[in-house]
Amino acid sequence: MNQKKAPWHFLLLLILAGESVFIIPFVLSRVFRPTVLEVFNLDNVQLGICFSVYGIVALLSYLLGGPLADKFPPRKLIAVALWMTALGGLVYATYPGYTVLKILYGYWGFTTIFLFWAPMIKATRVWGGSTSQGKAFGFLDGGRGLVGALFGAMGVLIFSLFITSEISQATVSESRAAFKYVILVSSGIVAFVGVLVWFFMKMGRQLEKEIILDKITISQIKEVSRLPSVWLLMIIILCAYVGYKITDVFSLYAQDVMLYDQVQSAQVGTFLLFIRPVVGVLIGVVADRSQTTFWLVVSFVVSFFGALLFATGMISVSMAVLFFISILIVAAGVYAARSLYFAVMQEGQIPLVLTGTAVGLISLIGYTPDIFAGPAMGYLLENSPGAEGHQHVFWMLALFSFIGGIAAWGYFQLYKGQKRH
Repeated sequence: MNQKKAPWHFLLLLILAGESVFIIPFVLSRVFRPTVLEVFNLDNVQLGICFSVYGIVALLSYLLGGPLADKFPPRKLIAVALWMTALGGLVYATYPGYTVLKILYGYWGFTTIFLFWAPMIKATRVWGGSTSQGKAFGFLDGGRGLVGALFGAMGVLIFSLFITSEISQATVSESRAAFKYVILVSSGIVAFVGVLVWFFMKMGRQLEKEIILDKITISQIKEVSRLPSVWLLMIIILCAYVGYKITDVFSLYAQDVMLYDQVQSAQVGTFLLFIRPVVGVLIGVVADRSQTTFWLVVSFVVSFFGALLFATGMISVSMAVLFFISILIVAAGVYAARSLYFAVMQEGQIPLVLTGTAVGLISLIGYTPDIFAGPAMGYLLENSPGAEGHQHVFWMLALFSFIGGIAAWGYFQLYKGQKRH
């Protein structure tokens, strides 16, 4: 697979698209969680259920959308997905009721995954070629983190511009008016990124032909499903993704346990977003120089120990410095695992031309936390209010990091000799 490498702007567009598509359903509610709960009049469990509806639709979309990515050029699928997602933002900005909100999250589960997910992973793999898989996926995830952080910072800025009174005294109607602008500006940008992708993310005819199959046969799907790497990646991604979901709680932790106000806790959420690009780029570069699978094991170990710092209840109001150091440790582990889990596909001998199909199968199990993590966290938090609920959430992180670490160790042992071809 020594074809001419796709140009840098190709990866930049993938990064832009890769985060933009999730801004409206996820990044806004991650950065503005207390605000979203207030303006949509939801509790933690209801918001968790919206994410579950998304997760259920997404699950079917992974499986059916995977082979689609092996049949059509990535840029067309990605552009259409961005446009459809942005349309959902217009509905979101009208502050629909809870039922419509659940339907909207289901719609996003389709637009962001069916047409989008496998093409993005496949296009990234193509860009990485045979020598730069760690870099390709590290830059993809780190870059997506940076785009998310910039959207988050822009959102906080727009929000504070439109709030006229003191933030702490803002009424619900003021918050609603301000947050509406945040949603509309975000939707406009997402649609614009779709236009850029459509016109500029071209690979060249020859390469497009090489990575697309005319039709996908059952025997090819069977071939992929027999690979041990596919089964191990299901567990690895499931555990890493639970960790990623749990990082959503930090801004709430800042409010409930550290007693920060709405803007300060949104800043904690944004601080997290800025850690992700740094970790992604560093781990990507390091992993390419040695064994990617080894660094995957290390990342789970780090997030396990970080989780214990929170789970044991060591961090209290007076310990702001320890709070930020512990966030750094957890985030470094979680984001490193996230950056690397698709980068090990090549070492796991998954054929490039069947990447979409493999990603569909792996994601079917790997992304089930979309269904259960939100409600599980909501349940733990609502059942034991305050610090205790947060400790339970971090015990959950410790458990999944431990299981993920074991699966990653198995992958490392199995493909140790498989240095790049």
